[in-house]
Amino acid sequence: MSFFDVVFYLFATITVIASVGVVVARNPVHAALFLVLAFCSAAGIWMLLEAEFLAITLILVYVGAVMVLFLFVVMMLDINLVQLREGFWRWFPFGALIAGLMVFEMIWVLGSRQTADVSKAVAHAADYSNTKELGRLIYTHYVYPFEIAAVILLVAMVAAIALTMRRRKGVKSQNVADQVKVKKADRLRIVKMKSEPKGSEN
Repeated sequence: MSFFDVVFYLFATITVIASVGVVVARNPVHAALFLVLAFCSAAGIWMLLEAEFLAITLILVYVGAVMVLFLFVVMMLDINLVQLREGFWRWFPFGALIAGLMVFEMIWVLGSRQTADVSKAVAHAADYSNTKELGRLIYTHYVYPFEIAAVILLVAMVAAIALTMRRRKGVKSQNVADQVKVKKADRLRIVKMKSEPKGSEN
């Protein structure tokens, strides 16, 4: 067994253990930290596959931004852990079925002839840039799937904003358009009063 295989199995074992920790952890903060560990291990595997751009993107975007925001929300909100654990065993068979199906698909894909044939692997030169190759493939061979995925993400973002902007009773909000259209007469009223001579109050 080569050093490459040892490092791969090490990262793969850490990823599997961290993924199980995300599911079974009772504390949401611990689950998020396990997810960070899984992301870092997956980034290590991508480094072994010479996908440095994807690895650093995973670290910067998911670990450096998304998970930090998630941890901030989890620690700032008052989460009812008892309510979160309700229905876990009721949905456990369905989740186990989906997990088994995904494992079967991974074994089926990795056990196929095209995947198992390592003789087709091409040794790249030292100045090979996978970022340049990834950009070339995205904007040539996979331009339509890339555009479709971008539209789907845009629709999901707009839908998330629309859900948060729905009208709810008892919530105070401000209308920026009404604030911009306001005039002096709407906020200021000048009252004219007669002057009184000094000492008239007596």
